[in-house]
Amino acid sequence: MKDDETAVDGALVLFSGGQDSTTCLAYALDRFRRVETLGFHYGQRHDIEMDCRPRVREAIAQLRPGWGARLGEDHLITLEALGQISETSLTRSTAIQMEKGGLPNTFVPGRNLIFLTFAAALAYRRGLRHIIGGMCETDFSGYPDCRDDSVKAMQVALNLGMDTNFVLHTPLMWIDKAQTWRLAQSLGGPRLVDVIIEHTHTCYLGERGERHEWGYGCGKCPACLLRAEGYRGFHSGLDSAG
Repeated sequence: MKDDETAVDGALVLFSGGQDSTTCLAYALDRFRRVETLGFHYGQRHDIEMDCRPRVREAIAQLRPGWGARLGEDHLITLEALGQISETSLTRSTAIQMEKGGLPNTFVPGRNLIFLTFAAALAYRRGLRHIIGGMCETDFSGYPDCRDDSVKAMQVALNLGMDTNFVLHTPLMWIDKAQTWRLAQSLGGPRLVDVIIEHTHTCYLGERGERHEWGYGCGKCPACLLRAEGYRGFHSGLDSAG
């Protein structure tokens, strides 16, 4: 971990309370002098991740010396209009399935583009140059706004439109879920892995009743299956190393 003299600038993390954004928060706290977080209410079919956010922030602030001091303000933005125009299984109580165009109906069109735009507007006001998101092109269900090209295009557009010099970071872009678990361990050790298991939420259906070895969830939706498969790959790597 960088000390305060080598850490640079300030960062804003798109923080949902899930596994990926928690790993990104640890990534930011390891590198930047001041880190703020941003979450969105956009008409999700459940608020479980929103409920998890404060517990994750509290736990992660205690993991490493200096992280608590670096962790700054948390922001919540309401984007109900996005949910109103999105006929998806993340904003409606409908079954998760593939659509005719080849994308799952968990895809919320424009979500990450809108999130990055609002994040940049907030970062501009807060004097934060770096914006960090958990977009990933390896395990991304085909979502076009998670692609590296999409994020790079947004960086150009935001810097032109706001006449500034934002840097968009996507530390998970080229790694799979097993590697995401490994990155978390490299950043915060077994304690961060435990925080992710106990406090973060990924399940599309919002289930928190059953605890699995990888955390809480229904165990059947695509998000749970991906998280579980990644954890098994991560854990088997630990066993091999041992």
